[in-house]
Amino acid sequence: MRAFAGTELPPLTFNDPEGNTLNLGELDSPVLVNLWATWCAPCVIEMPALDNLAGELEGDLKVLTISQDVRGAEVVQPFFAARDFQYLEQWLDPENELALAFSDGGLLPVTILFDAEGKEILRVAGGYEWDSEEAIARVSEALVEAEGVGGA
Repeated sequence: MRAFAGTELPPLTFNDPEGNTLNLGELDSPVLVNLWATWCAPCVIEMPALDNLAGELEGDLKVLTISQDVRGAEVVQPFFAARDFQYLEQWLDPENELALAFSDGGLLPVTILFDAEGKEILRVAGGYEWDSEEAIARVSEALVEAEGVGGA
């Protein structure tokens, strides 16, 4: 899970359906980036758990779910509308830039934890129970270790 430790968060920019932009390179706090798609069954299954994780670690960690659907908002907006996510936002990557950079052969889901300096500290390929005690402990532990290394 830590084979890619130290990899930089790419300075890519994404939009949400309303046209708001997010520049990954400008983030200055820990972030968990989840690459997903509406057609990916494990992705769909883990989305509520990611929402729960975002609520559990609110203030300590930003959870970004970035859709790799080539049809973008056309399919992502109805997906979100049918679910009651409290913390997840609708970021779109219809060009699949992140999947090309971080996913082996474009396989989804891929979830990557970056520290406040934009360095990768943890990666999970495949579905994961993100709101389990184990997952919350693993993410929290990785963040504490990163703070210790970074001197924050």
